[in-house]
Amino acid sequence: MKLSHFLACSLASLASASVVALENDTPVGAAISLPRSNSLLARFPFSNNKHRKDNWGNRVEKDRKEITIRASKNDHDDVSADFLWALKRANHGGLVHLKKGKKYVIGKKLDLTFLNDVYVKLDGELKFTNDIEYWQANNFYYAFQKSITFWVWGGKDIKIYGSGVINGNGQAWWDGFSGAEILDPNNKYYRPILFLTDNATNIEVSGLHLKDSPCWTTFFVRTKNVVFDDVYIDAVSTNASTLPKNTDGFDSLNVDGLTVTNTRVNVGDDCFSPKPNTTNIFVKNLWCNGTHGVSMGSIGQYPGVKDYISNAWIENVTLLNGQNGARLKAWAGPNVGYGFIDNITYKDIHIENTDAPVVLDQCYFNVNETTCAAYPSKVNITNVKFLNISGTSSGKNGKVVADLTCSPGATCNGIHLEDINLTSPAGSPSQIVCDNIQGDIGVDCIPASEADD
Repeated sequence: MKLSHFLACSLASLASASVVALENDTPVGAAISLPRSNSLLARFPFSNNKHRKDNWGNRVEKDRKEITIRASKNDHDDVSADFLWALKRANHGGLVHLKKGKKYVIGKKLDLTFLNDVYVKLDGELKFTNDIEYWQANNFYYAFQKSITFWVWGGKDIKIYGSGVINGNGQAWWDGFSGAEILDPNNKYYRPILFLTDNATNIEVSGLHLKDSPCWTTFFVRTKNVVFDDVYIDAVSTNASTLPKNTDGFDSLNVDGLTVTNTRVNVGDDCFSPKPNTTNIFVKNLWCNGTHGVSMGSIGQYPGVKDYISNAWIENVTLLNGQNGARLKAWAGPNVGYGFIDNITYKDIHIENTDAPVVLDQCYFNVNETTCAAYPSKVNITNVKFLNISGTSSGKNGKVVADLTCSPGATCNGIHLEDINLTSPAGSPSQIVCDNIQGDIGVDCIPASEADD
């Protein structure tokens, strides 16, 4: 046989990846396939088959072994054990593939904090059960704002991508909590967060639809370098009397490096809301509908605890039909913490039909003026720029389109507004309120007592 013919036949036989012999613990319907490049290298060890590398120096998709599992037969067919098995098999350089047109139901809590160099290609749908009784008793709990989650992702170099859906199945949760928000001190009805990382480094999520989270959609805890790109997040109720609550798009706690790009968010709470001790934030090309805005905070909630948010660049954001636009928020009251928000830039922000387009709120959460004056915020806000902010308010606050009210007990300086083109249907000229702000803010402003609201 000629060498050329032998090579052609060999290559043809390797066109599809070879299947690894399965072991006794392999779930029914699961399979492991080797990458074609590995098979070629084994057959032709002297071939020039160089591996490409991803952003973290690891193998790319085509050079990874692929793990697949069976799909669920119905919404009660739990494959969480199979999914956990697949991730363990794919750890240290492999890939789990959840196929298009298939549904994979998760009905048990999952500790995924052991991961190191793993890809999850989600083209199908990962859907959580809505067994409220089970999840109330079986979850991962975080003391910060009494947060719980179905699962925790952690480790290093984790890439989750594809064209699929992570479905929180939130309708039953929204129907069940009857409007009790997570910050209500009497609330004992905890709702799970859809996607949570803890003690993680290098997390990348792209292309996915994160759907109907019972509570916050994402929460990053003790995490470094998390990137979301080309993601769609929504929480839409089919019951007009029980709307989603606290379904923030993005939240964080003790995070260094948070990037969100080319993303759409349609939820009933904050679109993007880094919380205590988040730094090095980059947001570009973000679209938000019906939200509470792109917020820095809240911070300063817990007595005696120092919080901060620093180094944030927020660019090219569209905010539609919401409660707030560009917002900074800090707690006040008799039992709160302290800290700072520093070096924040909002640039090229377009806002339509939004109650409060630009807000600096240091009387969060629901603290009245009397209490706020008696127990002012202890969070300093410095070096904040609002550049090229355009659009319209809803008119709910009259002619006021920006409200920058610093607490009398805190420092607010280096606040700068430039190219502000915001109008109100309540009339013109529109008004910018500033109280207790040190120095010139760059535009004309008036105290709240003179505003036409």
